[in-house]
Amino acid sequence: MSRKTFTCPDASCRRCPRLSAFLDKNRRLYPDFHNAPVPSLGDLDAELLIVGLAPGLKGANRTGRPFTGDFAGDLLYGCLHDFGFSTGEYKARPDDGVRLVNARLTNAVRCVPPENKPTGDEVRQCGEYLADEIDAMPNLKVVLALGGLAHNAVLSVLGQKKSAFKFAHNALHELDWNGRRVLLLDTYHTSRYNVNTGKLTPEMFVNVFKTLSGIVNP
Repeated sequence: MSRKTFTCPDASCRRCPRLSAFLDKNRRLYPDFHNAPVPSLGDLDAELLIVGLAPGLKGANRTGRPFTGDFAGDLLYGCLHDFGFSTGEYKARPDDGVRLVNARLTNAVRCVPPENKPTGDEVRQCGEYLADEIDAMPNLKVVLALGGLAHNAVLSVLGQKKSAFKFAHNALHELDWNGRRVLLLDTYHTSRYNVNTGKLTPEMFVNVFKTLSGIVNP
């Protein structure tokens, strides 16, 4: 399959007025933060794409790397390392030397939203980038959706009926997209709230990676 091009939105993107205004505000409040669309991490040749919700204000929006610098990244990067999908030691910094192996990490919405809650229109606007990114991954086998919003965003950009693929933790769905077979695997988001309330335990997340390892290998 031939390689297609993909370009992440940059700091000049003004598609979403609310998100643009929020970024402008945070550029004033936190001038040392990244405060721009957060680029994906990992190679486009990867077989695994992990899709999160959106950058956290003092996590990825601060560091400029997905899931880096806040609670949600601890469990995720730990499992990536334990199952061989990354090298290096995660230290919650973009310069910690972590490299993904046969995996790529992104978000359904690339800019930090107020209260970590993007609107439906913002998800749709950024969905064009997610669709282009998936289209530019010739070896993609499985998409891991971290949470219901990411699950629905993936289904939308792949032109699938949401009613046909219900979100459920560790559920695996087979999709047909433009003649390509793509698997969608669901998990609850690795947020502090989900982990602290027991909605997502470390053991549950490990089981998701066991499912992944039966599909792709690092």
